[in-house]
Amino acid sequence: MNAVFLLHWLHVIGASVLFGTGIGIAFFMLMAHRTRSPAFVAQTAGVVVIADYLFTATAVVLQPVTGVLLAEAVGWSLQQGWIIASVVLYVLVGALWLPVVFMQTRMRDLARRSQAEGSALPPEYYRLFRVWFAFGIPAFIMVLAIFWLMIAKPQLAFLD
Repeated sequence: MNAVFLLHWLHVIGASVLFGTGIGIAFFMLMAHRTRSPAFVAQTAGVVVIADYLFTATAVVLQPVTGVLLAEAVGWSLQQGWIIASVVLYVLVGALWLPVVFMQTRMRDLARRSQAEGSALPPEYYRLFRVWFAFGIPAFIMVLAIFWLMIAKPQLAFLD
């Protein structure tokens, strides 16, 4: 196995982990939210927070490393428009993801408190969930755009 193949493989695996974990977390949080059950939300959000730290955070750090190494190994300039556009989108997705991690942690804590008190989920939980969901929509679209840029490698004259 040569180095370029290995870097490409690692980069694709990293992208898959980011996308798969993100879509999985969104699905499970939405399904738990729909139950309005503090116990179910607390359990689900607890697992989601762990998954975000274990899988997403690791991939977020490693993805740019494999990307830069791959570009260098293949001979792509990091100044190419499609690479710059991908990096800009990646940073924007990260800017949406970081607050989401804190929102998920807070929603977990609110759900745990409601469960312990035997009360319904508080209004703060529902407000956080709406913001969390709203952050996910543009992040999802931008991740799809990054995939397209990585596959199509379009000539972006305004950047090249």
